[in-house]
Amino acid sequence: MSFGKVIPLNTGVVIPQIGLGTWLSKPNEVENAVEIAVRNGYRHLDLAMVYRNQDEVGRALRKVIPSVVSREQLFITSKLWNSSHQPQVVEAELDETLKQLGLSYLDLYLIHWPAAFVPGSGLLPVKSDEEVHLDTETSLVDTWNAMIKLLDTGKVKAIGVSNFTIAQIQGIIDATGVVPAVNQIEAHPLLPQDGLVAYCKEKGIHITAYSPLGNNLVGIPMLTENVVIQEVANRLGATPAQVLVAWGVYRGYSVIPKSVQESRIISNFKQAELSEEDYKEVSSIGIGNVRRYNIPVTYKPKWNINVFDEEIEKSATAQVKIA
Repeated sequence: MSFGKVIPLNTGVVIPQIGLGTWLSKPNEVENAVEIAVRNGYRHLDLAMVYRNQDEVGRALRKVIPSVVSREQLFITSKLWNSSHQPQVVEAELDETLKQLGLSYLDLYLIHWPAAFVPGSGLLPVKSDEEVHLDTETSLVDTWNAMIKLLDTGKVKAIGVSNFTIAQIQGIIDATGVVPAVNQIEAHPLLPQDGLVAYCKEKGIHITAYSPLGNNLVGIPMLTENVVIQEVANRLGATPAQVLVAWGVYRGYSVIPKSVQESRIISNFKQAELSEEDYKEVSSIGIGNVRRYNIPVTYKPKWNINVFDEEIEKSATAQVKIA
């Protein structure tokens, strides 16, 4: 079983350290995955409007609440999508998420990306040139102010961000005085982002790690196939996935590995513990070998915006509008 550890957020509520991710799960797989996860001890579920599977999650929740858990025992995160960054539609998208899930509140609601799309044309409004139609007028501060107002509705317990850089976070704090509870980021041994991690720690912002095993978006091997990871796993009597989850735990993150296979859902929740030597060995695979798997400018359709200032993004025509 999991060690059952929970981590306090700057709001006073606690987040379970291991959760189930639902990104890149195929239709008709998530309902079963969520039910299996909750029946096997998971209490933290990570969701989003753009994953297009929240209705399935809702069906699973009806199977386990209240027979297996009470609503209050679960920590449920969802995310505001880019096509609803405009302040006047922020609450409407939250309401749609709650309707899909069959819930009256979320424990945490995040701005999914620091990029706005034009509203009213679906989740991925595409221009004629096969690029996503960006809204370059709505700022992150505009959206963050609308998120802050949600706290007074009782529909969200905490608010945060996802895929935000130091400058983007500092910009919304400077403008509003409200510090995000969480920054959810891609985090694994090839992408330690030590500067961002140190900044978030200083500000009291908790980090949730997505894609802790890497991902298969770009056609390169998953980190579970790395020889060093496999050697550490063999030494600990653990799976490579457990080692990668443990790396994030060692760094203080909450970690949300995604799987739809029952054996892996259960196994990912059985925590291994890294010694300092184990941790350094796992971390060594990223030295001189930094890789970010998830960069929107590489998507199809392309987002022509520089989010992270990675080399591949330097030619993007749009910059993130912070304020």
